[in-house]
Amino acid sequence: MNTASETDYISETSITTTQESCNILVDLLQAYGVKHAVISPGSRNAPIIISLNKCKAISKYIIVDERSAAFAAIGMIQQSREPVVIVCTSGSAVLDYAPAVAEAFYQQLPLIVISADRPHEWINQNDSQTILQHGILNNIVKGSYNIPYENKSKNHLWYANRIINEALQKAIEQPEGPVHINMQFNEPLYECRPLQSESTRIIKRMSPSLQADVTFFKHLAEKLHSKERILIIASMQKHSSELIKSLENIAGNNIVVLSEIIANIGHSKNIFHNTDRLLTEIKASEWNDYTPDLLITFGGSPVSRLIKNFLRENQPKEHWRIGIDHNIIDTMQNLSHRIEITPDAFFSGISEHIHKINGAYYEKWKNLAQKAESGLENYINRVPWCDFKAMDIIMKSLPTMGINLQISNGSAIRYADIIGTIHDFDGSCHCNRGVSGIDGSTSTALGASLIYNGITLLITGDMSFSYDLSGLASQYNSQRLKIIVLCNGGGGIFRFINGPSDLPEFEKYFEVHRDLPIHKYADAFGFEYLQADDEVSLQDSLLKLLANKHSSILAVHTNNEISATVLRTFFNRNK
Repeated sequence: MNTASETDYISETSITTTQESCNILVDLLQAYGVKHAVISPGSRNAPIIISLNKCKAISKYIIVDERSAAFAAIGMIQQSREPVVIVCTSGSAVLDYAPAVAEAFYQQLPLIVISADRPHEWINQNDSQTILQHGILNNIVKGSYNIPYENKSKNHLWYANRIINEALQKAIEQPEGPVHINMQFNEPLYECRPLQSESTRIIKRMSPSLQADVTFFKHLAEKLHSKERILIIASMQKHSSELIKSLENIAGNNIVVLSEIIANIGHSKNIFHNTDRLLTEIKASEWNDYTPDLLITFGGSPVSRLIKNFLRENQPKEHWRIGIDHNIIDTMQNLSHRIEITPDAFFSGISEHIHKINGAYYEKWKNLAQKAESGLENYINRVPWCDFKAMDIIMKSLPTMGINLQISNGSAIRYADIIGTIHDFDGSCHCNRGVSGIDGSTSTALGASLIYNGITLLITGDMSFSYDLSGLASQYNSQRLKIIVLCNGGGGIFRFINGPSDLPEFEKYFEVHRDLPIHKYADAFGFEYLQADDEVSLQDSLLKLLANKHSSILAVHTNNEISATVLRTFFNRNK
């Protein structure tokens, strides 16, 4: 609930811009907890930059490429779980934000987009850097807001304050997500003045508690007690110790918990990981034995295509979706209940009322997990040098402490989810699965490395790497950022998925067929370069990569045809 009667005020004295809406903006950004701003230089956004520069509470990062800048902000939010602002000039600059804004929308990340704009009367008049900016991101933001250029009136400042308060509240209210504030400026753009002891109004928002009462949880627990087979699936989300503890407590007997690597559940007791690894062990004739009576899902987009196909074809009697979402999420096409409460609150509340009934469902999945683990080891030991074997070595070589893992889309995240890890991270694992695009992986890792104090390790394919070279061209590269590039000719995922690999046009249009000069890119952008072409050189290079006191890139070379055959055979071996 918004109420203008309950207000706080903040004040700073400094030299700042004469564009008062910018001073209101920066005061409110600070008040709403923004600590990081990623700025892409320009002229029209000069008033915003001038005002931001005087705010010591907000750290400023300068990244020229708007697409890279926005993805860097994504990485910052993933690590800090706090809103981050991005600032660009007028014209096509805001369009370059679109891929990252879409990712933020589907990951429910509070990305605050600030675009500078020309006065509205000059739009569509052949004046430079003018497009229709207001509302240009409408389909991928929670809200679009426009602030006209100033007329210095009291009403204008009141309007700017109200609109910015509303926008920032929209970004951080559940479910979180990106907002776009478009600010129109007339000249002069660079004029400054002393900012006196002035006040900026902060409009407080009061919301009802997201915690449900005991009666609610008792009712749902009773429904669970009537089910013999309950399957809980955790997909992309942030790490939560409270959630992990609750899931550990309820798993067993008739309740099975499956998680993917980007669910950040870790290797917790009673919880089964590596969904695709398990499902490849189930024969078609056995699907009915694993079909749940009740399915409970939470988190973002699943990596596993197998689990989606399995549950769409073998539908449970009930399906509960847990979470506060923008829309109704019915991924498995069998949703029966939408329960709008955070997973932490739901599982914490219901775990106190669950008495697990006797049942063999958990033991069936446990036996499957043991079979899948030994089957994976035997399979990897038999195959030649390929992406699968390389990823197995990489994942098993990761240190137990001081590492945050970023993985690109395509083959890399699928390998990582199959293989998993031997131990828990004290950091977390992220992949941009909101939209599942290959753009921005390097920039996202860069942003994460600016917030996370340990090693940020990006594992990426060569196509994704080449698509985001701007992520390397940053002044913020540090020894904390390490990159592993799987060099298999580019587009290896298309050899695996059904459809493209069977086309006569496959090699011409789907695969890159280019040996990227990773060593030249490393040298150009100040990274140390390492290379691996087999198991021995990879193990040796990994030790050097993780111990290196410098930002580093490790190129791992494999054969694309062999790698695709090995992965396809793994998925089809029990059919």
